[in-house]
Amino acid sequence: MSRRCVITGKGVMSGNNVSHAQNKTRRKFLPNVQDTSLYSETLDRWISLRVSTAGLRTVEHKGGFDAYLTSTAKTKLDAALRPIKAQIEKVKAEKAA
Repeated sequence: MSRRCVITGKGVMSGNNVSHAQNKTRRKFLPNVQDTSLYSETLDRWISLRVSTAGLRTVEHKGGFDAYLTSTAKTKLDAALRPIKAQIEKVKAEKAA
């Protein structure tokens, strides 16, 4: 499984451990990615995602999962989220009509 957030796109970064003697050894900086489920009120179901904690804060800041998807441009969304956004827009259009 990849260590990449579907909301923010955060992934593994590399760098150096630097000792007091300035010896440098390579290391990885891992993002805080969690397997979680976000609730879509429009679709009335839970959606499982791999999201960083910063990504969860972003979703909450936007007002929930549905609000995040509808306010974000399709080109800026991860490929896994594009079909979900299309489903949400379809259901909202049916309710409005």
